[in-house]
Amino acid sequence: MQSEKNDIDTEKNEAVNNEVTTSVANEVTNLKIEDGSTNSTPSSPGTESGSFLANFKAFSKFGDPKSDGKLITLSQSDKWMKQAKVIDGKKITTTDTGIYFKKHKSTKLGIEQYKTFLDELAKNKKVELTEIKKKMANCGSPGVTTGSNSARKAASTVDRLTDVSKYTGSHKQRFDETGKGKGIAGRKDISDTSGYVQGYQNKDTYKAH
Repeated sequence: MQSEKNDIDTEKNEAVNNEVTTSVANEVTNLKIEDGSTNSTPSSPGTESGSFLANFKAFSKFGDPKSDGKLITLSQSDKWMKQAKVIDGKKITTTDTGIYFKKHKSTKLGIEQYKTFLDELAKNKKVELTEIKKKMANCGSPGVTTGSNSARKAASTVDRLTDVSKYTGSHKQRFDETGKGKGIAGRKDISDTSGYVQGYQNKDTYKAH
């Protein structure tokens, strides 16, 4: 009898352990699905280094050294969305985000409230929520951008400002046809003290004795 009782207790313990293991596994799976990090490869987008939750924490601390990363403000959210190119000034604007963010009657939102905010924004603007989250999960840390657009803008500005063919007025007189500066002759009128009248064509053509 004692042996049978021990066998029954062992079976019960195994059943409980299996149930706990299954429950934990399900919770982990649900978290991964919610976070968009179900990819199997470590380097794939949506893993820990580029996850939605990690970026939520990073951007909620941006500009606020005292933040614990649990609550995000509208300005921090807009910074995040602009970097992720969710806010493009056409389909979704800062006016849109302001409207739906302020519906929650709070200046800061926790992660669950923030997900609700994104869901409302996506539905009303007819944009896929999964696409928004994917962009926000993979946009990098706050302030990290490629800089290619800025570099192109700067180069374009320099080219425009140094194109002498577009100069007008007195500035145009400072350069010759090739774009080379004329030096002082281009900046100041120099009096002709040679003794010849203005317009004389045969200057320096005679032989000196």
